[in-house]
Amino acid sequence: MPINITMPALSPTMEEGTLAKWHVREGDTVSSGDVIAEIETDKATMEVEAVEEGTIGKILVAEGSENVKVNAVIAVLLEEGESAGDIGAAEAPKAEDKPAPAEDKATESKPEAPKAPASSADAKPAPQPVPAPRSGGERVFASPLARRLAKEAGIDLAALSGTGPKGRIIKADIEKARTEGVPSKPGAAPAAGAALAAGLGRNQVLAMYEEGTYDLVPADGMRKTVAARLTESKQTVPHFYLTLDCRIDALLKAREEINAAAPKDKDGKPAYKLSVNDFIMKAWALALQRVPEANATWAGDAILYHHRSDIAVAVAVPGGLFTPVVKSCDTKSLRQISDEVKDLATRARSKKLAPHEYQGGASAVSNLGMYGIKHFGAVINPPHGTILAVGAGEERVYAEKGEIRTGQFMTVTLSCDHRSVDGALGAEVLGAFKTLVETPVMMLA
Repeated sequence: MPINITMPALSPTMEEGTLAKWHVREGDTVSSGDVIAEIETDKATMEVEAVEEGTIGKILVAEGSENVKVNAVIAVLLEEGESAGDIGAAEAPKAEDKPAPAEDKATESKPEAPKAPASSADAKPAPQPVPAPRSGGERVFASPLARRLAKEAGIDLAALSGTGPKGRIIKADIEKARTEGVPSKPGAAPAAGAALAAGLGRNQVLAMYEEGTYDLVPADGMRKTVAARLTESKQTVPHFYLTLDCRIDALLKAREEINAAAPKDKDGKPAYKLSVNDFIMKAWALALQRVPEANATWAGDAILYHHRSDIAVAVAVPGGLFTPVVKSCDTKSLRQISDEVKDLATRARSKKLAPHEYQGGASAVSNLGMYGIKHFGAVINPPHGTILAVGAGEERVYAEKGEIRTGQFMTVTLSCDHRSVDGALGAEVLGAFKTLVETPVMMLA
């Protein structure tokens, strides 16, 4: 029977993507593991491999197609002995299946029900599950038996994650839900009555400006995702902010001495060059280990206390930003952190990061000091519990024991999710960070 090749979910949060390129044509023979296509998400471009061998019978989604939904059929694979005549009524996603623009969503009163994707069929087609809608229009794929058992048990399929092929909900998932209960899902949409504000739509904004006085540039996938996630963060995460100044004379001296002692290659270039941000990453990772209760993320109805200090670092890229994660940052040397951040930043700018490299972590560092910014408050990137905003180092006048002195200082602001990190706890972990920054030799102990 012909096999549907569907749009893969390249990350847990992916809902749609762009089919950037096909590496095969209709009639080509493929084996398991062969690269057949490239998929672009808002974060990365990744290769898709064939999971079974056969012949490409029909390509349903053309190169460059945008907003292709996860699990939509993009091609049909023929097994040995099958021909194009065995392909049934599988169709490419239609335009009306695509999400409506934000301005239309704000005004429509009766959204069209999501359509079930057509499936390939032969003379005796196997029964195909009819997807039921999740909240927000996402589809639920389940076997007919699982649907019947769920109905009998009063279980909402939309609340389950399937363990069958391509995420399909099967009998075992229903039986597990019967015995263990339906799991709650972190990050679920707000309940009715707590809907997020939609903001002004495109047409409402354009009506305020004279035509010809602006350039209208459609937002790409990355910018849309950044806008959606950070809007959700500010509306659903109870932020509070803690600010203090750190004296960094000792840190700057240590950095200068370490860089001066770096071995040189045959061309006289140093093997490494540490930045102030490398020290900040290390200090913040160690501070979270000293105050482990602050190394936390909110998970809907529970708090996760993390064993490792996995620290994300904000990297500006054209059209948006990435937050690649340095895993176990507390156990790595300053040089290791420096090398890893440079590698992650380089690959982030070319969208070559794998999902596991920019997902997870409990906290993040956002440093705008190199732009001369003295002080700012960063927006938490869920599910992180905190984010540390770092300003520029500058010479300041201060008083000490009745004498006027000068020194190098930087201002840092910690944004906390009040659900997982309270005020006193945030103050404690920020104080631990200040101690480490002002006494950098402690980072090497």
